[in-house]
Amino acid sequence: MPKKAILRKNPDMVTRVIDDEAILMPVFKSSKDMRCIYTLNKVANRVWELIDGKRTLDAIKNTILKEFDTTPAEVDKRLAKLIKDLREAKAII
Repeated sequence: MPKKAILRKNPDMVTRVIDDEAILMPVFKSSKDMRCIYTLNKVANRVWELIDGKRTLDAIKNTILKEFDTTPAEVDKRLAKLIKDLREAKAII
């Protein structure tokens, strides 16, 4: 994914934070349509908070590097996986 990519949250996704984890749940017309919910750990939750339709992926990466004890290579790897998972869950558009 390009470093200059700007991601937006799907407005049909509801978020609740409990302790340091976020729970993402798609909005459905009825509970029988609901197939799954998603949980995000502390770092993934921070990435989710930073996805605002304005920041680039590179800016999000730099913020994570400043706020957490990690390496650029590790952030690249985990961020790519998280973005892939969020896209598959239709949490980002």
